[in-house]
Amino acid sequence: MALRPHRHITNVLRRFLINRAFGLLWSGQTISVLGSHITGSAIPLIAILVLGARPIEVGLLAALSALPSLLFSLPIGVWVDRLPRRPLLMLADIVRALLLLSLPIASLPGQLQMPQLYLVAVLLSACTICFDMAYQAFLPQIVAYQELVEGNSKLGTSSSLAEIGGPPLAGGLIQLLGAPLAVLFDALSFLLSALSIGLIRVREVQSTEPPEKQGRHALREGLHALFDDPLLRTLAIYTTIRTFFGGAFAALYTIYIVRELRIVPALYGTLVALGGVGALLGSLILPYLTRRFGSTRTLLCGAFLHSVLALLTPLAGGPTLLVLAILGISQLLGDVGFQLYAIHEISLRQGRVPLHLQGRVNALIGFLVSGIAPLGTLLAGIASEYIGIRFTILCGAGGMLLSTVWLLYALTRDR
Repeated sequence: MALRPHRHITNVLRRFLINRAFGLLWSGQTISVLGSHITGSAIPLIAILVLGARPIEVGLLAALSALPSLLFSLPIGVWVDRLPRRPLLMLADIVRALLLLSLPIASLPGQLQMPQLYLVAVLLSACTICFDMAYQAFLPQIVAYQELVEGNSKLGTSSSLAEIGGPPLAGGLIQLLGAPLAVLFDALSFLLSALSIGLIRVREVQSTEPPEKQGRHALREGLHALFDDPLLRTLAIYTTIRTFFGGAFAALYTIYIVRELRIVPALYGTLVALGGVGALLGSLILPYLTRRFGSTRTLLCGAFLHSVLALLTPLAGGPTLLVLAILGISQLLGDVGFQLYAIHEISLRQGRVPLHLQGRVNALIGFLVSGIAPLGTLLAGIASEYIGIRFTILCGAGGMLLSTVWLLYALTRDR
Protein backbone atom coordinates (compact mmCIF):
# COMPACT_ATOMS: atom_id res chain seq x y z
CA MET A 1 0.00 0.00 0.00
CA ALA A 2 2.88 2.37 0.70
CA LEU A 3 3.87 2.27 -2.96
CA ARG A 4 0.56 3.52 -4.27
CA PRO A 5 1.10 7.26 -3.70
CA HIS A 6 4.50 6.97 -5.35
CA ARG A 7 2.99 5.15 -8.33
CA HIS A 8 0.20 7.68 -8.53
CA ILE A 9 2.67 10.59 -8.66
CA THR A 10 4.73 8.74 -11.26
CA ASN A 11 1.67 8.17 -13.44
CA VAL A 12 0.66 11.82 -13.13
CA LEU A 13 4.14 12.94 -14.20
CA ARG A 14 4.12 10.53 -17.14
CA ARG A 15 0.80 11.90 -18.33
CA PHE A 16 2.01 15.48 -17.89
CA LEU A 17 5.29 15.01 -19.69
CA ILE A 18 3.67 13.02 -22.57
CA ASN A 19 6.91 11.13 -23.30
CA ARG A 20 10.61 11.22 -22.41
CA ALA A 21 11.65 13.44 -25.32
CA PHE A 22 8.93 16.00 -24.59
CA GLY A 23 9.78 15.93 -20.90
CA LEU A 24 13.41 16.80 -21.66
CA LEU A 25 12.40 19.58 -24.08
CA TRP A 26 9.89 20.96 -21.59
CA SER A 27 12.39 20.90 -18.71
CA GLY A 28 15.07 22.72 -20.64
CA GLN A 29 12.67 25.25 -22.09
CA THR A 30 11.13 26.02 -18.69
CA ILE A 31 14.53 26.79 -17.17
CA SER A 32 15.63 28.77 -20.22
CA VAL A 33 12.50 30.95 -20.42
CA LEU A 34 12.76 31.79 -16.72
CA GLY A 35 16.39 32.80 -17.17
CA SER A 36 15.59 34.91 -20.23
CA HIS A 37 13.55 37.27 -18.07
CA ILE A 38 16.75 38.09 -16.23
CA THR A 39 18.51 39.07 -19.44
CA GLY A 40 15.48 41.02 -20.67
CA SER A 41 15.78 43.26 -17.63
CA ALA A 42 19.55 43.13 -17.17
CA ILE A 43 20.80 44.22 -20.61
CA PRO A 44 18.96 47.60 -20.62
CA LEU A 45 20.04 48.15 -17.00
CA ILE A 46 23.66 47.42 -17.89
CA ALA A 47 23.41 50.13 -20.53
CA ILE A 48 21.77 52.62 -18.18
CA LEU A 49 23.42 51.95 -14.81
CA VAL A 50 26.84 50.58 -15.74
CA LEU A 51 27.62 52.36 -19.02
CA GLY A 52 25.59 55.53 -18.45
CA ALA A 53 23.81 55.22 -21.80
CA ARG A 54 21.78 58.15 -23.07
CA PRO A 55 18.12 57.70 -24.09
CA ILE A 56 19.06 57.57 -27.77
CA GLU A 57 21.54 54.76 -27.06
CA VAL A 58 18.94 52.79 -25.10
CA GLY A 59 16.51 53.25 -28.00
CA LEU A 60 19.15 52.07 -30.46
CA LEU A 61 19.77 49.00 -28.28
CA ALA A 62 16.06 48.11 -28.42
CA ALA A 63 15.93 48.71 -32.18
CA LEU A 64 18.97 46.52 -32.83
CA SER A 65 17.43 43.73 -30.76
CA ALA A 66 14.33 43.78 -32.97
CA LEU A 67 16.21 44.06 -36.28
CA PRO A 68 17.27 40.37 -36.73
CA SER A 69 13.64 39.25 -36.75
CA LEU A 70 13.02 41.30 -39.87
CA LEU A 71 16.34 40.65 -41.60
CA PHE A 72 17.23 37.07 -40.75
CA SER A 73 14.00 35.17 -40.06
CA LEU A 74 13.53 33.99 -43.67
CA PRO A 75 17.06 32.61 -44.24
CA ILE A 76 17.04 31.07 -40.76
CA GLY A 77 13.81 29.29 -41.66
CA VAL A 78 15.54 27.72 -44.66
CA TRP A 79 18.47 26.59 -42.49
CA VAL A 80 16.08 25.02 -39.98
CA ASP A 81 14.63 22.87 -42.76
CA ARG A 82 18.03 21.90 -44.19
CA LEU A 83 19.86 21.03 -40.96
CA PRO A 84 19.11 18.52 -38.19
CA ARG A 85 17.04 20.46 -35.67
CA ARG A 86 18.26 18.99 -32.38
CA PRO A 87 21.92 20.01 -32.93
CA LEU A 88 20.68 23.41 -34.14
CA LEU A 89 18.75 23.89 -30.90
CA MET A 90 21.80 22.94 -28.85
CA LEU A 91 24.08 25.25 -30.86
CA ALA A 92 21.69 28.20 -30.40
CA ASP A 93 21.61 27.61 -26.64
CA ILE A 94 25.39 27.30 -26.33
CA VAL A 95 26.07 30.42 -28.40
CA ARG A 96 23.55 32.38 -26.32
CA ALA A 97 25.27 31.23 -23.14
CA LEU A 98 28.70 32.33 -24.47
CA LEU A 99 27.34 35.71 -25.56
CA LEU A 100 25.93 36.35 -22.11
CA LEU A 101 29.11 35.18 -20.39
CA SER A 102 31.05 37.80 -22.34
CA LEU A 103 29.22 40.60 -20.49
CA PRO A 104 30.34 39.91 -16.88
CA ILE A 105 33.79 38.89 -18.13
CA ALA A 106 34.20 42.27 -19.84
CA SER A 107 32.60 44.24 -16.99
CA LEU A 108 34.88 42.97 -14.20
CA PRO A 109 38.04 44.73 -15.51
CA GLY A 110 35.92 47.69 -16.68
CA GLN A 111 36.26 46.91 -20.39
CA LEU A 112 32.57 46.65 -21.24
CA GLN A 113 31.44 49.25 -23.79
CA MET A 114 28.22 50.00 -25.68
CA PRO A 115 29.46 48.52 -29.01
CA GLN A 116 29.87 45.12 -27.31
CA LEU A 117 26.39 45.44 -25.81
CA TYR A 118 24.97 46.27 -29.24
CA LEU A 119 26.70 43.26 -30.80
CA VAL A 120 25.53 40.91 -28.04
CA ALA A 121 21.95 42.18 -28.37
CA VAL A 122 21.90 41.57 -32.14
CA LEU A 123 23.50 38.10 -31.99
CA LEU A 124 21.39 37.07 -28.99
CA SER A 125 18.22 38.03 -30.86
CA ALA A 126 19.33 36.12 -33.98
CA CYS A 127 20.11 32.99 -31.94
CA THR A 128 16.75 33.24 -30.18
CA ILE A 129 14.96 33.41 -33.54
CA CYS A 130 16.90 30.34 -34.67
CA PHE A 131 16.03 28.46 -31.48
CA ASP A 132 12.34 29.38 -31.57
CA MET A 133 11.89 28.34 -35.20
CA ALA A 134 13.79 25.08 -34.74
CA TYR A 135 11.89 24.33 -31.54
CA GLN A 136 8.50 24.87 -33.21
CA ALA A 137 9.58 22.60 -36.07
CA PHE A 138 11.05 20.01 -33.68
CA LEU A 139 7.97 19.54 -31.50
CA PRO A 140 5.96 17.61 -34.18
CA GLN A 141 8.85 15.13 -34.34
CA ILE A 142 8.61 14.16 -30.66
CA VAL A 143 4.84 14.19 -30.04
CA ALA A 144 2.00 12.68 -32.03
CA TYR A 145 -0.34 14.85 -34.10
CA GLN A 146 -3.19 14.51 -31.60
CA GLU A 147 -0.85 15.59 -28.77
CA LEU A 148 0.34 18.86 -30.34
CA VAL A 149 -2.26 21.02 -28.60
CA GLU A 150 -1.48 19.35 -25.27
CA GLY A 151 2.26 19.81 -25.76
CA ASN A 152 1.98 23.46 -26.76
CA SER A 153 -0.40 24.04 -23.85
CA LYS A 154 2.13 22.70 -21.35
CA LEU A 155 4.95 24.70 -22.90
CA GLY A 156 2.68 27.73 -22.75
CA THR A 157 2.10 27.06 -19.06
CA SER A 158 5.85 27.23 -18.49
CA SER A 159 6.09 30.53 -20.35
CA SER A 160 3.22 31.98 -18.34
CA LEU A 161 4.76 30.94 -15.03
CA ALA A 162 8.05 32.48 -16.14
CA GLU A 163 6.21 35.69 -17.05
CA ILE A 164 4.79 35.83 -13.53
CA GLY A 165 7.88 34.77 -11.57
CA GLY A 166 10.65 35.93 -13.89
CA PRO A 167 10.53 39.71 -13.38
CA PRO A 168 10.61 39.53 -9.54
CA LEU A 169 13.48 37.02 -9.73
CA ALA A 170 15.31 39.25 -12.18
CA GLY A 171 14.79 42.31 -9.99
CA GLY A 172 16.07 40.51 -6.90
CA LEU A 173 19.19 39.15 -8.60
CA ILE A 174 20.00 42.48 -10.23
CA GLN A 175 19.55 44.24 -6.90
CA LEU A 176 21.74 41.69 -5.11
CA LEU A 177 24.49 41.03 -7.65
CA GLY A 178 24.29 43.84 -10.17
CA ALA A 179 23.07 43.55 -13.74
CA PRO A 180 26.27 42.13 -15.34
CA LEU A 181 26.60 39.26 -12.86
CA ALA A 182 22.86 38.52 -12.91
CA VAL A 183 23.07 37.41 -16.55
CA LEU A 184 25.28 34.51 -15.41
CA PHE A 185 22.09 32.77 -14.28
CA ASP A 186 20.58 33.09 -17.74
CA ALA A 187 23.80 31.75 -19.29
CA LEU A 188 23.53 28.76 -16.97
CA SER A 189 19.89 28.26 -17.96
CA PHE A 190 20.86 28.06 -21.64
CA LEU A 191 23.53 25.47 -20.87
CA LEU A 192 21.00 23.39 -18.93
CA SER A 193 18.57 23.68 -21.83
CA ALA A 194 21.29 22.49 -24.25
CA LEU A 195 22.01 19.54 -21.95
CA SER A 196 18.33 18.55 -21.80
CA ILE A 197 17.96 18.72 -25.58
CA GLY A 198 21.19 16.77 -26.01
CA LEU A 199 19.67 13.88 -24.03
CA ILE A 200 16.75 13.60 -26.47
CA ARG A 201 16.98 10.63 -28.82
CA VAL A 202 14.77 10.99 -31.88
CA ARG A 203 15.12 10.34 -35.58
CA GLU A 204 15.82 13.62 -37.37
CA VAL A 205 13.87 14.72 -40.42
CA GLN A 206 16.23 15.53 -43.28
CA SER A 207 15.32 17.62 -46.30
CA THR A 208 14.29 15.49 -49.28
CA GLU A 209 14.23 18.36 -51.77
CA PRO A 210 16.47 18.12 -54.84
CA PRO A 211 19.45 20.51 -54.84
CA GLU A 212 17.89 22.85 -57.40
CA LYS A 213 15.03 23.55 -54.96
CA GLN A 214 17.29 24.32 -52.02
CA GLY A 215 18.35 27.71 -53.36
CA ARG A 216 16.07 30.55 -54.38
CA HIS A 217 13.11 28.18 -54.70
CA ALA A 218 13.27 27.12 -51.05
CA LEU A 219 11.10 29.96 -49.71
CA ARG A 220 8.60 29.45 -52.54
CA GLU A 221 7.95 25.95 -51.21
CA GLY A 222 7.18 27.44 -47.81
CA LEU A 223 4.85 30.01 -49.36
CA HIS A 224 2.92 27.28 -51.17
CA ALA A 225 2.64 25.21 -47.99
CA LEU A 226 1.27 28.21 -46.08
CA PHE A 227 -1.05 29.84 -48.63
CA ASP A 228 -2.29 26.79 -50.53
CA ASP A 229 -3.93 25.51 -47.35
CA PRO A 230 -7.20 27.48 -46.87
CA LEU A 231 -7.14 27.24 -43.06
CA LEU A 232 -3.48 28.22 -42.70
CA ARG A 233 -3.92 31.03 -45.23
CA THR A 234 -6.86 32.43 -43.28
CA LEU A 235 -4.99 32.24 -39.98
CA ALA A 236 -1.90 33.88 -41.51
CA ILE A 237 -3.96 36.79 -42.86
CA TYR A 238 -5.76 37.22 -39.56
CA THR A 239 -2.56 37.05 -37.52
CA THR A 240 -0.95 39.72 -39.71
CA ILE A 241 -3.92 42.10 -39.56
CA ARG A 242 -4.43 41.55 -35.85
CA THR A 243 -0.73 42.17 -35.20
CA PHE A 244 -0.94 45.49 -37.05
CA PHE A 245 -3.77 46.75 -34.86
CA GLY A 246 -2.31 45.06 -31.79
CA GLY A 247 0.96 46.91 -32.39
CA ALA A 248 -0.93 50.19 -32.45
CA PHE A 249 -2.68 49.22 -29.21
CA ALA A 250 0.47 48.05 -27.40
CA ALA A 251 2.59 51.03 -28.49
CA LEU A 252 0.50 53.46 -26.46
CA TYR A 253 -0.69 51.19 -23.64
CA THR A 254 1.96 52.14 -21.07
CA ILE A 255 1.80 55.89 -21.65
CA TYR A 256 -2.00 55.74 -21.66
CA ILE A 257 -2.15 53.92 -18.32
CA VAL A 258 0.48 56.04 -16.59
CA ARG A 259 -0.14 59.49 -18.10
CA GLU A 260 -3.80 59.54 -19.19
CA LEU A 261 -5.29 57.42 -16.38
CA ARG A 262 -2.62 58.43 -13.80
CA ILE A 263 -2.05 54.90 -12.54
CA VAL A 264 1.09 54.68 -10.38
CA PRO A 265 3.91 52.41 -11.65
CA ALA A 266 3.40 49.80 -8.91
CA LEU A 267 -0.23 49.29 -9.91
CA TYR A 268 0.75 49.30 -13.57
CA GLY A 269 3.15 46.43 -12.83
CA THR A 270 0.32 44.56 -11.13
CA LEU A 271 -1.87 44.98 -14.21
CA VAL A 272 0.89 43.58 -16.43
CA ALA A 273 1.35 40.65 -14.05
CA LEU A 274 -2.38 39.89 -14.33
CA GLY A 275 -1.77 39.30 -18.03
CA GLY A 276 0.70 36.57 -17.10
CA VAL A 277 -1.86 35.03 -14.75
CA GLY A 278 -4.44 35.09 -17.55
CA ALA A 279 -2.03 33.39 -19.95
CA LEU A 280 -1.39 30.71 -17.32
CA LEU A 281 -5.11 30.11 -16.83
CA GLY A 282 -5.60 29.89 -20.58
CA SER A 283 -2.89 27.24 -20.86
CA LEU A 284 -4.37 25.21 -18.02
CA ILE A 285 -7.98 25.17 -19.25
CA LEU A 286 -7.17 24.79 -22.93
CA PRO A 287 -7.01 20.95 -23.03
CA TYR A 288 -10.45 20.68 -21.39
CA LEU A 289 -12.02 23.29 -23.71
CA THR A 290 -10.51 21.58 -26.74
CA ARG A 291 -11.97 18.20 -25.76
CA ARG A 292 -15.32 19.81 -25.02
CA PHE A 293 -15.72 22.18 -28.00
CA GLY A 294 -13.01 21.25 -30.52
CA SER A 295 -9.98 23.15 -31.80
CA THR A 296 -11.69 25.60 -34.17
CA ARG A 297 -14.38 26.72 -31.71
CA THR A 298 -11.86 27.15 -28.92
CA LEU A 299 -9.57 29.15 -31.21
CA LEU A 300 -12.41 31.42 -32.32
CA CYS A 301 -13.70 31.93 -28.78
CA GLY A 302 -10.20 32.82 -27.61
CA ALA A 303 -9.67 35.35 -30.41
CA PHE A 304 -13.10 36.90 -29.83
CA LEU A 305 -12.66 37.11 -26.05
CA HIS A 306 -9.27 38.81 -26.42
CA SER A 307 -10.56 41.34 -28.97
CA VAL A 308 -13.74 42.25 -27.10
CA LEU A 309 -11.94 42.76 -23.79
CA ALA A 310 -9.30 44.95 -25.46
CA LEU A 311 -12.09 47.52 -25.95
CA LEU A 312 -12.41 47.88 -22.18
CA THR A 313 -9.02 49.61 -21.95
CA PRO A 314 -9.84 52.79 -23.94
CA LEU A 315 -13.39 52.81 -22.50
CA ALA A 316 -12.23 52.67 -18.86
CA GLY A 317 -13.33 55.66 -16.80
CA GLY A 318 -14.73 56.76 -13.45
CA PRO A 319 -13.26 56.33 -9.97
CA THR A 320 -9.75 54.90 -9.72
CA LEU A 321 -10.92 51.61 -8.22
CA LEU A 322 -13.42 51.12 -11.05
CA VAL A 323 -10.74 51.92 -13.66
CA LEU A 324 -8.35 49.42 -12.04
CA ALA A 325 -11.07 46.76 -11.97
CA ILE A 326 -11.88 47.29 -15.66
CA LEU A 327 -8.22 47.22 -16.67
CA GLY A 328 -7.56 44.17 -14.50
CA ILE A 329 -10.43 42.22 -16.09
CA SER A 330 -9.21 43.23 -19.54
CA GLN A 331 -5.69 42.01 -18.81
CA LEU A 332 -6.66 38.83 -17.00
CA LEU A 333 -9.44 37.50 -19.23
CA GLY A 334 -8.06 39.05 -22.39
CA ASP A 335 -4.83 37.11 -22.03
CA VAL A 336 -6.81 33.94 -21.33
CA GLY A 337 -8.39 34.44 -24.75
CA PHE A 338 -5.14 35.25 -26.50
CA GLN A 339 -3.51 32.12 -25.11
CA LEU A 340 -6.40 29.98 -26.33
CA TYR A 341 -5.96 31.40 -29.82
CA ALA A 342 -2.17 31.41 -29.96
CA ILE A 343 -1.65 27.81 -28.83
CA HIS A 344 -4.23 26.47 -31.27
CA GLU A 345 -2.84 28.57 -34.13
CA ILE A 346 0.67 27.17 -33.79
CA SER A 347 -0.65 23.64 -33.16
CA LEU A 348 -2.73 23.70 -36.35
CA ARG A 349 0.28 24.97 -38.29
CA GLN A 350 2.53 22.25 -36.89
CA GLY A 351 -0.04 19.57 -37.62
CA ARG A 352 -0.81 20.59 -41.23
CA VAL A 353 2.60 21.60 -42.58
CA PRO A 354 4.98 18.81 -43.73
CA LEU A 355 7.86 18.31 -41.31
CA HIS A 356 10.52 19.29 -43.85
CA LEU A 357 8.80 22.67 -44.44
CA GLN A 358 8.12 23.64 -40.83
CA GLY A 359 11.08 26.00 -40.56
CA ARG A 360 10.20 28.01 -43.66
CA VAL A 361 6.52 28.33 -42.80
CA ASN A 362 7.33 29.46 -39.24
CA ALA A 363 9.84 31.93 -40.70
CA LEU A 364 7.23 33.38 -43.05
CA ILE A 365 4.79 33.92 -40.19
CA GLY A 366 7.54 35.52 -38.13
CA PHE A 367 8.50 37.78 -41.03
CA LEU A 368 4.91 38.92 -41.56
CA VAL A 369 4.46 39.66 -37.87
CA SER A 370 7.82 41.39 -37.37
CA GLY A 371 7.28 43.45 -40.51
CA ILE A 372 3.76 44.66 -39.77
CA ALA A 373 4.04 45.31 -36.01
CA PRO A 374 6.49 48.25 -36.29
CA LEU A 375 4.26 49.82 -38.94
CA GLY A 376 1.29 49.71 -36.57
CA THR A 377 3.45 51.13 -33.80
CA LEU A 378 4.70 53.98 -35.98
CA LEU A 379 1.25 54.91 -37.28
CA ALA A 380 -0.16 54.81 -33.76
CA GLY A 381 2.44 57.33 -32.60
CA ILE A 382 1.62 59.64 -35.50
CA ALA A 383 -2.15 59.27 -35.10
CA SER A 384 -2.02 59.97 -31.35
CA GLU A 385 -0.60 63.43 -32.08
CA TYR A 386 -3.77 64.32 -34.01
CA ILE A 387 -6.62 62.33 -32.45
CA GLY A 388 -5.28 61.65 -28.95
CA ILE A 389 -3.95 58.57 -27.20
CA ARG A 390 -7.29 57.21 -25.99
CA PHE A 391 -8.97 57.36 -29.39
CA THR A 392 -5.93 55.83 -31.11
CA ILE A 393 -6.03 52.89 -28.68
CA LEU A 394 -9.77 52.59 -29.32
CA CYS A 395 -9.06 52.38 -33.07
CA GLY A 396 -6.48 49.65 -32.43
CA ALA A 397 -8.88 47.64 -30.27
CA GLY A 398 -11.68 48.15 -32.81
CA GLY A 399 -9.44 46.94 -35.62
CA MET A 400 -8.62 43.78 -33.65
CA LEU A 401 -12.32 43.12 -33.09
CA LEU A 402 -13.25 43.67 -36.76
CA SER A 403 -10.47 41.35 -37.91
CA THR A 404 -11.77 38.72 -35.48
CA VAL A 405 -15.29 39.08 -36.88
CA TRP A 406 -13.81 38.47 -40.35
CA LEU A 407 -12.00 35.38 -39.00
CA LEU A 408 -15.25 34.05 -37.56
CA TYR A 409 -16.96 34.53 -40.92
CA ALA A 410 -14.06 33.03 -42.91
CA LEU A 411 -13.85 29.86 -40.79
CA THR A 412 -17.58 29.23 -40.56
CA ARG A 413 -18.95 30.23 -44.00
CA ASP A 414 -18.17 26.86 -45.60
CA ARG A 415 -19.58 24.75 -42.78
